[in-house]
Amino acid sequence: MEPIQQHEATGQLNALEQQVEHAVIGQKAVIREVIATLVAGGHVLVEGVPGLGKTLLVRALTKAIGGRFSRIQFTPDLMPTDISGHALFDFKSNEFHIRKGPVFCNFLLADEINRAPAKTQSALLEAMQEKQVTIEGDSFPLAPPFMVMATQNPIEQEGTYPLPQAQLDRFLVKILIDYPGSSEEQEMVSRVTRSMVADDLDISAVEQVLEPRQILDLQKIAARQHIDEAVVGYAVDLIRMTREWQGLEAGSGPRGAIALLRTARAMALLNGNSFVTPDDIKRVAPMVLRHRIRLAADLEIEGRQPDDVLQEILATVETPRT
Repeated sequence: MEPIQQHEATGQLNALEQQVEHAVIGQKAVIREVIATLVAGGHVLVEGVPGLGKTLLVRALTKAIGGRFSRIQFTPDLMPTDISGHALFDFKSNEFHIRKGPVFCNFLLADEINRAPAKTQSALLEAMQEKQVTIEGDSFPLAPPFMVMATQNPIEQEGTYPLPQAQLDRFLVKILIDYPGSSEEQEMVSRVTRSMVADDLDISAVEQVLEPRQILDLQKIAARQHIDEAVVGYAVDLIRMTREWQGLEAGSGPRGAIALLRTARAMALLNGNSFVTPDDIKRVAPMVLRHRIRLAADLEIEGRQPDDVLQEILATVETPRT
């Protein structure tokens, strides 16, 4: 089979985007950002109030690719083995058998991840970083592509466990999902209440347009997108500025620059470009860096958000002209 070309890859990704939009209304930017994360081979942390279509988005994406979907509701009593799986003793054969957990899938929705304690949250770290799971001392690889989409509620803080920085850094991007516009919300309400008994997740309009193995090919094409050294330098300058910026208690590490380039390559491919531009870097910078910086206490008291500071940094750092 001949490798697909650049324009074919962009066409496939646009077709995938359109299929997901058939189910998820009014979140075009979020859909594009999630697909870019998938093509970049990363994981995504989504912050938003309940009821904005996060589960629907992952299920629609899974159906359009023909992959396997799992959902884990994180709660304070959730155990690590509830995620990874465990060894089960079979009295008939007098042997232990491995029962794999829900993490063995292509798309894992970790709902309200900050409601589980750190020990349980860390059960995802090996899967996210190593693409494998260890059960009773044996390692089991996860079938690619594998993407974790974790959600957290920005409003309810009682009974939650903040994600440690080491785990936050494992997420390639953090996406903010907000309420849809007036017309999109009206369309959503009309569609859900039309001939439906309950507010079930309807993905019947979504058709499969890709296979899991094709996602791997698209990831390889994105990884080959050309980046000029001047653009690489621009990304590094942005990261270094986060460490020097007054009002930031902590800036991004080198992994932030790597994440910037990975995500920008995927976004360039989605846009039909064969190379990464400074505008691609600017487009993905907020989603890549907002969870990698920490505001000083005085800025938080003033009600400032990480995105506010990032926009100031983007306006300050000189953009390459060529």
